[in-house]
Amino acid sequence: MQLVAIVGRPNVGKSTLFNKLVGKRLSIVDDTPGVTRDRIYSRCEWLNREFMLIDTGGIEPESSDVILAQMREQAMLAIESADCIIFVVDLTAGVTASDADVATMLTKSGKPVVLAVNKDDNIGDVPPEFYEFYNLGLGDPIAISAVHGHGTGDLLDAVFEKLPPEEAEPFDDSAIKVAVIGKPNVGKSSLVNYITGSARSIVSDIAGTTRDAVDSEVVRGENKYVFIDTAGIRRKAKVTENIEHFSVLRALMAVDRADVCVVMIDAEVGFTEQDSKVAGYAHDKGRAVVIAVNKWDAVTDKNDKTMSEFTKKLQNDFSFMSYAPFVFISAKTGSRVDKLFELIDIVHEQHSRRISTGVLNDMLSYATSRVQPPSDKGKRLKLYYMTQASTNPPNFVVFCNSKDLFHYSYQRYIENQIRETFGLDKTPIKLTVRERGEQ
Repeated sequence: MQLVAIVGRPNVGKSTLFNKLVGKRLSIVDDTPGVTRDRIYSRCEWLNREFMLIDTGGIEPESSDVILAQMREQAMLAIESADCIIFVVDLTAGVTASDADVATMLTKSGKPVVLAVNKDDNIGDVPPEFYEFYNLGLGDPIAISAVHGHGTGDLLDAVFEKLPPEEAEPFDDSAIKVAVIGKPNVGKSSLVNYITGSARSIVSDIAGTTRDAVDSEVVRGENKYVFIDTAGIRRKAKVTENIEHFSVLRALMAVDRADVCVVMIDAEVGFTEQDSKVAGYAHDKGRAVVIAVNKWDAVTDKNDKTMSEFTKKLQNDFSFMSYAPFVFISAKTGSRVDKLFELIDIVHEQHSRRISTGVLNDMLSYATSRVQPPSDKGKRLKLYYMTQASTNPPNFVVFCNSKDLFHYSYQRYIENQIRETFGLDKTPIKLTVRERGEQ
């Protein structure tokens, strides 16, 4: 997925534009310059194409203020990583010296730039002062109103015209894409290195060694895999080093393009809140997940019950994704890596499985006869039929007479019947409820 960065000096409306384009109020908007200090990012869609949009703090080229200097560094990192840049200026303020400095900076970067002249809030012809922005030497400006949304369609059209064509995946489409994710220093690179049989990724005991997502193609038996080694994902409060913000972004984007996520946990440390957050992101995206407990060889005080006791504790810790299987491995020695591959194959097959409508409705008929649907005030829930809308993860749509009667507990019962009947115990599934006649 391509990256588009919104940059400009403070208080020109960058965050307002960001919120308008992504359709959510993610960035804090305030008239005080410098409210947005770190990069904020979100998916943005236009004409069935998606890209990742990054909001940045304002650039003050000549400022000696510590916070403004840090914001400038953050914005420069965004510029370096972006495939296209939206440069926002303020129509009411005219061209300032800071605008000219930022324009020079962007020209030197060599990146495609779209110049957005914000705060043109009146409908009709642009005012005469609009034309002075041609002096910045960045091509035709586009008049927009971030508050009202005027001109944002033209802006996005210009962005897509300037975005370089997306590079095709260099790997076979049939390959299973596996993102290896986890907090820093749990052994992600060591695992990928063992699997590929080469030092494809730099391995170090220093947390945060891996900066970018690195792809490695692996053929094992008849199956092909692409392993994506990612930077460790930390809590936002812990992400202090500038470059690490983008490491986290790259890791999250790796999850977006993966089929299966291997969530790695340190056996010596045990479950942490951050492990829950890392796994939670993959869960929210509906990815198939395998939880790999690494460094099991380093746990010294073990007996025949240690693994089962550890598993029970993890099942409780990861109760929000009870479908995810566990495997205890050693990336260093390769212990149980074969089992990891076996689980990757199983969860991927379940994640992409399609079930015919006829068989689904046979199951639904049996399930409703076994446990009667609930009723309220004399009105009983009726389930008419079920169909599978999509895969990855399997999404089942059930049509009924009343959503209000389809209580959560009965939805869980139907979901469990689907898992039990069709062997979907190791994948997330979605159950969408529709009333008859509803699209």
